[in-house]
Amino acid sequence: MVVDVMATEHHERFMQAAIREALAAREEGEVPTGCIIIHQPPGSSTARLIARAHNQVECLKDPTAHAEMIAITQAANALGDWRLEHTTLYVTKEPCSMCAGAIVLARIPLVVFGVPDPRRGGAVSVFNILNNDQLNHRAQVIAGVRADECRDLLQSFFKERRSGIHPSPS
Repeated sequence: MVVDVMATEHHERFMQAAIREALAAREEGEVPTGCIIIHQPPGSSTARLIARAHNQVECLKDPTAHAEMIAITQAANALGDWRLEHTTLYVTKEPCSMCAGAIVLARIPLVVFGVPDPRRGGAVSVFNILNNDQLNHRAQVIAGVRADECRDLLQSFFKERRSGIHPSPS
């Protein structure tokens, strides 16, 4: 996929906001995944941030409290509609199958992620949910935006967890 320089700078700027959310997750002892959703209606030259979230699985004791799921709920509330047309979801790690399914159901047209998840990825790595021809909606995917930063954040978190800095929740 060819992406022009302006689009790349645009995506990198928004991914930085998702990285800030991932840092907040890490501070809470959560797996450092962050997500934001922007809305840019047709004809508008500006994008508006309508949702920001980070993983809260441990805090909420909820297996569905992934950054993407929380952000999708916030975005639906912000727009007053479950159809999240004209939005872009930025997330630091490739969405899992649950989150990818929610993205399809919400009709989010573009997903930008930092680092792939070769074990559980639902966008491109393990499952191709976002572009499955059998589903009624598909999302364009741009992978690898600020991948090094996203990967370093995840790797350092798990290295710290193994050394006892971020103990595994009981």
